[in-house]
Amino acid sequence: MALEKRTELSACSLKPSLEDRELITEAGALVALFKVLANDTRLRLLHALARSGELCVTELAASVGMKPQAVSNQLQRLADRSIIRARRDGNNIHYRVVDPCVLSLLELGLCLIEEAEQQASG
Repeated sequence: MALEKRTELSACSLKPSLEDRELITEAGALVALFKVLANDTRLRLLHALARSGELCVTELAASVGMKPQAVSNQLQRLADRSIIRARRDGNNIHYRVVDPCVLSLLELGLCLIEEAEQQASG
C-alpha cells in the first residue's frame, strides 16, 4: 500500500530533476519553506496526517499529546504554505496533506536518518 501511495502522490516526478534545474541563485523561498518544516510539532502533525490520511484537530492533538489550540496554531502555518487543506464537517474541521512533495520530503528525511543510524551501527 505504501508503494501505491507513493505512485499516487508523485507530483514532483512531473517537475524537472535537480540536475536539470538552473543553479539556485536566491534561496529565500526555499529557506522559508524549510523554516516552516523545521519544527518538531509540525513534522509530527504531518506524519500523523500522512499515516491517517485525514484527521480533525482533536484527533491530531491526541496523537501528538498537545492541546487542540496549540495544534490549530501549527496547522495554520502549514495551511498558509498550502501544505495542508481543511474540510469542515459539522463542528469538526478535518485536515489532510495536499502537497505530495512535502510527503516525499518527510519520507526522504526519515530515510536519511535511518540510513545514517544503520551506517553508524554497522
